[in-house]
Amino acid sequence: MQARLAAEAETIQAHLSRVLAPFGTGPVAEGMRYATQGGKRIRGFLVMESARLHDVPETAAIWPATAIEALHAYSLVHDDLPAMDNDDLRRGQPTVHIKWDEATAILVGDALQSLAFELVAHPDCGPAEVRAGLTLSLARAAGGQGMVLGQALDIAAETATTPLSLDEITTLQAGKTGALILWSATAGACMAHADMTPLSTYARALGLAFQIQDDVIDVTGDAAAAGKAVGKDAAAGKATFVSLLGLDGARARSASLVDAACDALSCYGERGERLRDLARFVISRQS
Repeated sequence: MQARLAAEAETIQAHLSRVLAPFGTGPVAEGMRYATQGGKRIRGFLVMESARLHDVPETAAIWPATAIEALHAYSLVHDDLPAMDNDDLRRGQPTVHIKWDEATAILVGDALQSLAFELVAHPDCGPAEVRAGLTLSLARAAGGQGMVLGQALDIAAETATTPLSLDEITTLQAGKTGALILWSATAGACMAHADMTPLSTYARALGLAFQIQDDVIDVTGDAAAAGKAVGKDAAAGKATFVSLLGLDGARARSASLVDAACDALSCYGERGERLRDLARFVISRQS
């Protein structure tokens, strides 16, 4: 799985480099390139693989795949800011506001968000109705009903007088992490005007398993392997899947979610095996 992810990441990175080339030099342009380097490209992989399942050409799928990675990079740049998670390390490198400054990091994030919508609306992505559908659904997934809502709930939880319940954490993470994963996994079906239900079911289980593994890594991992600070949730007294379920319980829950995700792909037969492999990889990763 890691080899396949790496190959897809290389394809997406090459496309990102091409679309960022006209931006020239300067702190914002350089920051955009810096922020979009590295990472596993799981969201982009989901776009490309869901497109293959529906016989959507790679030349079309690369645009939303690149778009979601630009949008994800924007979310990380802003999430790392002192007013948010206040992180100094991302993907093993200094965060954008550390390498440059806070103002540059804000502008880099803003520019990457705009770039995401520029890419998903590109004519090579498909007919107008496909691009409109992808753009509308991406705006909803990224905004105040999706990722941003999840981030807001996460910030509010830091100052709450009582820890969040399991249901509340699940709702929070369905926005903060799950919304972009859901969009990514269903992009191919959207482009093909196909039924999104199987991939939606898969993605909801995958997104939750992904976040549970993040919580596990925060407890058991180390910064060198994770490429970012670990142990922050426990130090802040935040409720997580691990704090509520215990380490073994969290791992059992994520394994059950992976089984559910794989089962949701039964209608695709052997063609869904790469997505099943991804689900299994998500709960075995250490970063």
